[in-house]
Amino acid sequence: MKRSEPHQHSARQYINGRWETGATTGIRRNPSDTGEVVAEYARADRRQAERAVRAAADAFAAWGHSSSQRRADALDAIGSELLARKDELGLLLAREQGKPLPEAVAEALRAAQIFKYFAGEALRSGGETLDSVRPGVQVDVTREPVGVVALITSWSAPLSAAARKIAPALAFGNSVVFKPSELVPACGWMLAEIISRAALPAGAFNLLMGSGRELGATLVESPQVDAVSFTGSAAVGARVLQGAAKRRTRVQLEMGGNNALVVMGDADLERAVECALGGAYSWGGQRCTASSRLIVEAPLHDAFVARLRQRVAALRVGHALEKGVELGPLVDAPHLERHLEAVRGAREEGAELLCGGEALNQPSRGHYMSPALFLAQPQHRIARDEIFGPLSCVLRADDYEHALALANDTPWGLVAGICTRSLAHATHFRRHAKVGMTMVNLPTTSEDHHVPFGGRKASGYGPRAQGRQAAEFYTVLKTGYMLA
Repeated sequence: MKRSEPHQHSARQYINGRWETGATTGIRRNPSDTGEVVAEYARADRRQAERAVRAAADAFAAWGHSSSQRRADALDAIGSELLARKDELGLLLAREQGKPLPEAVAEALRAAQIFKYFAGEALRSGGETLDSVRPGVQVDVTREPVGVVALITSWSAPLSAAARKIAPALAFGNSVVFKPSELVPACGWMLAEIISRAALPAGAFNLLMGSGRELGATLVESPQVDAVSFTGSAAVGARVLQGAAKRRTRVQLEMGGNNALVVMGDADLERAVECALGGAYSWGGQRCTASSRLIVEAPLHDAFVARLRQRVAALRVGHALEKGVELGPLVDAPHLERHLEAVRGAREEGAELLCGGEALNQPSRGHYMSPALFLAQPQHRIARDEIFGPLSCVLRADDYEHALALANDTPWGLVAGICTRSLAHATHFRRHAKVGMTMVNLPTTSEDHHVPFGGRKASGYGPRAQGRQAAEFYTVLKTGYMLA
């Protein structure tokens, strides 16, 4: 395999319309080849975070009262540049996060589509006029931007997840302080670099890179921050919620899942296997919508397991830029070790390892692991915990009612899917699965960019992301009365 000479990025903070260095410097290495430095990036401190918030607060009046056309034009320009540079962005994403190049380019395209969609929403946002119960009184219900919003994102989808927050925030007139994960600083910086050319007022968009603990706490605690949207672990999300509650600040949390794919005995075998394979192992399973629990009705169980085991064992693991690779590396060494430990723990508990689950040596030094497939019982930790890696387990179900009960037997509630030919089962499942999203004869990872995204129970808190419903978080309602 021949690859072009890697380019090392120098990523800086973007505060009040200016690029600046940080208090310290961090280094991000390629998880496919740890000898390659992808970026040296500036790490902000609390003082810079406070300045970014002040800049956003100062810019809010100009941006919040700007015309809808101006906001639509800005977002459309951002989307157009993302679209034009999707291959370049995908290459950076593959190098920094470890996602295979075709998946990384597809994510860059998705980010472009999100900005384009919300460019349209900026023009469509409006209110309604109602008759009053009193003669001669007019009632208007309108939406206004919230103010300064802090957006904190994870590393698993550094372009599309960031776009899912930044685009609606700007579309509805909010000013933004954006904090990406330290595992993907270059992706955050390049997205900010594109946004910086969109003719926004200085301070309407700000980028902070650095410690999630220090910067996140500063943003959550700041009296000038009017709303916080966070994507990440449930433990950190709980701290964000507690901090925001002290100030009665609105908060939106996206915190992962332990998602189930139910396979009924009447399902098309090949379709079900494809749904399981794509849902459990695309992006290396490092996505909140991955199906880590495959619940299979007894009549199809053995045939499904045999076919899926064959497909999982054949998945090609390797460097994210190598042609034909289906699974890249884990994002970093601690994540690799955590998943290897999960494999060891599952085997100790009595789960049967069918294939994979081993650290792999590749020509390039990276965080590689063979995809693992288990036969498990509902009480096993591998069937209870969020996995977020290339591991899944199969649970046997006696019948539909048993399968539905197993699917709902979790504190998580992001997405669940079912493979079946039965319209009755599909309809019942969509109604009774205790999740925010359902899939029928589709992978659990196949959500669209223009409709609501989010979960229930431990998977989410607050209004949904994406789609028109994003206005519920990024705007506030105002009811006005006027005597004619």
